[in-house]
Amino acid sequence: MRTRVGIVAAGVAVCVLALLGVWFVAKQFGQPLRLPMASRTCTVQADGRVVLGADQMASAATIAAIGVQRQMPERAVVVALATAYQESHLRNIAHGDRDSLGLFQQRPSQGWGTPQQIRDPRYAANKFYAALKKVKGWQKMRVTEAAQRVQRSAYPEAYQKWADEAEVLTRALLGDATGAVACTVGPTPTMRGPAAVTALVQNLALDWGVPGLAAPTDLTDFTLPATDSRIGWRYAHWLVSHADDHGVKRVRFGGLEWTAEHGTWDKVRGGDAATQVRAEVFAAT
Repeated sequence: MRTRVGIVAAGVAVCVLALLGVWFVAKQFGQPLRLPMASRTCTVQADGRVVLGADQMASAATIAAIGVQRQMPERAVVVALATAYQESHLRNIAHGDRDSLGLFQQRPSQGWGTPQQIRDPRYAANKFYAALKKVKGWQKMRVTEAAQRVQRSAYPEAYQKWADEAEVLTRALLGDATGAVACTVGPTPTMRGPAAVTALVQNLALDWGVPGLAAPTDLTDFTLPATDSRIGWRYAHWLVSHADDHGVKRVRFGGLEWTAEHGTWDKVRGGDAATQVRAEVFAAT
């Protein structure tokens, strides 16, 4: 028993020392201490379950939205998400094999664009969809075959292992499921107040091609028109997916409400839930 207690105590001491080390490095370089937190995750439930980090969820939401904006079929979004899953694990990374970069590990030397362009998730997604559209008969191919025709990877079968996850994400992000994206975020969102609302409005327009959006006068609370339930859930899930990087505090639609505090969708009463998506960001400090 004493030996076991001693081992536990030693383990606790090591963890404390490690945390102090992280704090010291962060302090030395003038950066805020942001420990890896299990709370910064998103769970997607849509005839299957996928768990992603907040940054991965935001990338997936943008890839799906660009597919809709380009009027690509649902199958194309599945292929795109499976590809980005394999290539970067849905992270907009600044490195890769040789000169590969970004979500899809596209290469400037192969004509995909400049490094700056490829690191833009919207640009990268647009380029992928444009290349996929040129593949004859891609709609009838397996996910991995369609992806390989675009990517020309040394591991052509690798994309198929992410097909199930990509299908779950697609169902949720295209509005085929209700309250399907639930993210929990930390207490220190990247953006707050007017800056957060302005960024949300701009990025909604860029991702979805929504015309005529303007920053609301409230600057912490705004609504989006939803012509039907599917479109409403597309916007609602996109907002939750971008909650961590855009300071989203609350999203309400279809009789349900998600909050950053609880990270879940719960039933609510009141409001014109059938025709608009309502969102609120964290107030400026």
